Amino acid sequence: MTRDNSDNYREILLSGAPLLDVRAPVEFNKGAFPNAVNLPLMNDSERQKVGTCYKLRGQQAAIALGHQLVCGDIKAERIRGWQEFARAHPQGYLYCFRGGLRSQLSQQWLEQEGGIAYPRIIGGYKAMRSFLLDALDGLSNHSELVVVGGLTGTGKTEVLAQLANAIDLEGHANHRGSSFGKHATPQPAQINFENNLAIDFLTKSDRGMDSFVVEDESRAIGRCALPLALYAAMSAAPIVWLEDSLAGRVERILQDYVVDLRAEFTALHGEEQGFVAFAHRLRESLDNILKRLGGERHRRLAATMDAALTEQRRSGALDGHRDWIAGLLTQYYDPMYAFQRQAKAERIAYSGNREDVVGYLREHCG
Repeated sequence: MTRDNSDNYREILLSGAPLLDVRAPVEFNKGAFPNAVNLPLMNDSERQKVGTCYKLRGQQAAIALGHQLVCGDIKAERIRGWQEFARAHPQGYLYCFRGGLRSQLSQQWLEQEGGIAYPRIIGGYKAMRSFLLDALDGLSNHSELVVVGGLTGTGKTEVLAQLANAIDLEGHANHRGSSFGKHATPQPAQINFENNLAIDFLTKSDRGMDSFVVEDESRAIGRCALPLALYAAMSAAPIVWLEDSLAGRVERILQDYVVDLRAEFTALHGEEQGFVAFAHRLRESLDNILKRLGGERHRRLAATMDAALTEQRRSGALDGHRDWIAGLLTQYYDPMYAFQRQAKAERIAYSGNREDVVGYLREHCG
């Protein structure tokens, strides 16, 4: 049964439909949608040549050049790639940037020469991206938001993991949100961050949720920036403050910034190179806050960190890491967060330990 072309962006995105993106790789790498695979009609070089021709000689000449560049074995190979995708994903859609010539031509070739009628997204990437941004703005402005705050290491992300209506901003950004927050793998492109965030909100809204819980964040989470409407809503939302002991926080930071981070680098680079990359990342993170720490405090923490890394590499012991983590928390993060809590005191609706905070959020923000 032939499926029609569609502009039902909400249904396409919420269903998780596989997407065949025929834009050039340079466009895809700037931003795409979840479940999208890039099988371009033209590669970057071909697209650039056609674009230059369009500017100098007009549309018809550009189309003619495109057909010259993508013909014969090149054309056959690209159609084979589309055929394989369409057969593997019969419920999918294809799209280009505006739903224009490129997707229409790909669709035509796939049907006429590949024997498969495959629907395209009307309006293409641009229309679906606009839909997501509008939806995210609307949900940010008209939903109830509650923000989970607390000192570094209290386990705010762990609280979110226990709530069905939580939006994990740091998870979408692939960053823990602090100076030491980088993972071993890179962050997503800004557009991908926004797209995934919007789809998360839409998915939960579609399940009937109209209140959401997020972690207290600055607008920048690493290199990813929160959409302005969402950040503005968070800045005015009530805060639930999570508390934990210094010892508990040190253990949590040790797990995140030392044990888990080393495991991430080891998985990517192997045991030896992974440890070197992990140790470099820790020192780099500390060096990035040198000015805010001050020279003397930075030197003390760096010396403690270096000794801990040496001992960890030699024997696997982690005790030395607890020393620099405790110093970093008490001398750097805690004074900063204490100031922030004082500034936000009027917005704090509740405070307590993890069990109490989860219970409160489930009762009042479910």
